[in-house]
Amino acid sequence: MQTTINKFEALLNNFQVLYSINSVIDFNVKPSKNKWSKKEILGHLIDSAINNIIRFTEIQTFEKPYEIRTYNQDELVKSNHYQNKNSDELIELWTNLNLHILHIVKNQTKETLAYQLILPNGKQTDLQFLIQDYFDHLYYHLNQINPKWI
Repeated sequence: MQTTINKFEALLNNFQVLYSINSVIDFNVKPSKNKWSKKEILGHLIDSAINNIIRFTEIQTFEKPYEIRTYNQDELVKSNHYQNKNSDELIELWTNLNLHILHIVKNQTKETLAYQLILPNGKQTDLQFLIQDYFDHLYYHLNQINPKWI
């Protein structure tokens, strides 16, 4: 887990520089009516961060196994109107949410990482899996926005 944390921390420490140097030219372009722009993908990552902050903290105090609730990704992207939001504000929000996630993750122990949870598909796993899954999801989408960021 420490290697994962170190990689994530390095990304966050360098992200503002990466964004400014390698800004995405087609950030606002929607490939089609039903496909997200890169800006909306970042908005989706903001929604993911918000939902996972809740998950990572609720599991600390809720009855276990903790049941993961799903959320409607497409509807959140639409209702938050990320396409019309200032890009720099989105980057700042995404960065701050993920700095908080880094803080949460760094404060987990072997005991808390083993807290049991149930995924929406019924599979039982632990908090460590959920955290790793968050990072995998994050890197997948950041790579879609700009492979140079990873």
